[in-house]
Amino acid sequence: MTPDTVTGLMAETIKVTLMVAAPMLIVGLLVGVLISLFQAVTQIQEMTLVFVPKIIAVMITLVAALPWIIGLMMNFTQNLYANIPLYIR
Repeated sequence: MTPDTVTGLMAETIKVTLMVAAPMLIVGLLVGVLISLFQAVTQIQEMTLVFVPKIIAVMITLVAALPWIIGLMMNFTQNLYANIPLYIR
């Protein structure tokens, strides 16, 4: 296994990890910003107001994106297993 192979495998792993986490992180960020804006406009400074809508939005996004995430992970794993003979050379 050459350093280039390891670097390529690490880069692909990081890319897949970011792609899997991105939908939930983006939705959490957007909901957090919208609630912060709402709190600034209404001057409601309740710390716990952010958590429930954020959790619900992230869970809905997770359920909606789950087929895509599973497909991405299965494709990555299948490619990883298929290339094992190339990695051990």
